[in-house]
Formats: sequence, structure tokens, C-alpha cells
Amino acid sequence: MPTGTALLLIVAALIYFGAGQRMLDRMRLTDTQALIAIALMIGGSFITLPLKTGRTSVSLNLGGAVVPLALVVYLLVKADTARERTRALVASLITGGIVYGVSQFTDFDPSSPSLLIDPLWLFSVVAGIVGYLSGRSRRASFIAGVLGLFAVDLIHLGQALINNMATRVVLGGAGVFDAMVVAGLIAVALAEIVGETRERIGGDGEEA
Repeated sequence: MPTGTALLLIVAALIYFGAGQRMLDRMRLTDTQALIAIALMIGGSFITLPLKTGRTSVSLNLGGAVVPLALVVYLLVKADTARERTRALVASLITGGIVYGVSQFTDFDPSSPSLLIDPLWLFSVVAGIVGYLSGRSRRASFIAGVLGLFAVDLIHLGQALINNMATRVVLGGAGVFDAMVVAGLIAVALAEIVGETRERIGGDGEEA
């Protein structure tokens, strides 16, 4: 079972049994909305739509791209202020830039002896941490983690098209789907843990 799918199922179970209610409230999501989003991500991951055929073929995965991006748009609309919305978008650019920079040091081949960690986990962890540090709030952290990795996906697509590479690009599919999901979860988890810890010790905590 893909890592992203496994984590989503775990999150779904926690939500079903009432855990994380405060975090969902901060993200402007109800239990039902969160469970529906998770179900759509998992189910949609089996549906890939072709966008372009030829030497460089391009496809779009519903669960890995459309659903997470729709959730990002929802969170942007629900942002309390224009400042939070802007911060989330800037955090996404920062996250995407750093992940893209890291990606230049790997050939994306899991069997390569030069890799110390699977690219999926490497990009997920980097995007999750950077997403939190630059976004800070739960909503902005999730947006930065997901949108940052999707931006990197688009950069790689642009490079493939410009160079007319003989390759198949699946936006939001395969390992990228897992990376986007894991990055979003890591970013939100960090925002929740750090925010709760700062509030317990009397600090200001993060915004939301």
C-alpha cells in the first residue's frame, strides 16, 4: 500500500474516532468534509486523465492533483485575512523553490547508490518542514506543503516539454501523489504540535 494512502487511512480513522477535532476546526473543516476529501483522494488516485499524447505525454491524476488542489483552494478562500492568504502563497513558492533545489542533487532513481533516502520521503519531509516554517498556521502549512510540491511537478513538466523529452509525466500521480499527501500531513502535524506546545507553556502559539 502506498505511503500516502496508508497515512490517509490512519488520519481517517483518527477523525472518525473524534481525534484532531481542534485541528480540523482551525482548518475550517468538519469531520464529514475531511473524510470526504480523504475518500476522494484515495479513490481518485486510481483515475488518471490523459492531457497530452506524443513524445512527452502528460496525464492528470484526480486523487493526487485535483482533490488536493481543490482543498488548497478551499483553504485559501476560508483564510481569515488577505495577509494569511498571501503568506500561504509566498510559503508555497519558498517550499517549491527549496524542494526543486534539493531535487537537483538526485537523479530520481531509487536504485542509485548515491541516494541516502527515497526521493518520496526526502521531498515530503523537506516540503513539510519548510511548509510549516514559512507558513506557520495550520492552513498555510498545508497549502505550502501541497502547493509547493505541485509547483515542482509543474517545473519538471515544463522542462520535459521544452526539451521535447521522451517521457510520461503524471501530474499528481505515482510517487508525487504520495509526496504531496505526506508533505501536507507533515506540515499540518508540525503546526499542530508546535502550536499546542507553545500554548501549553504560555507562548503565543501559531495563528491557526
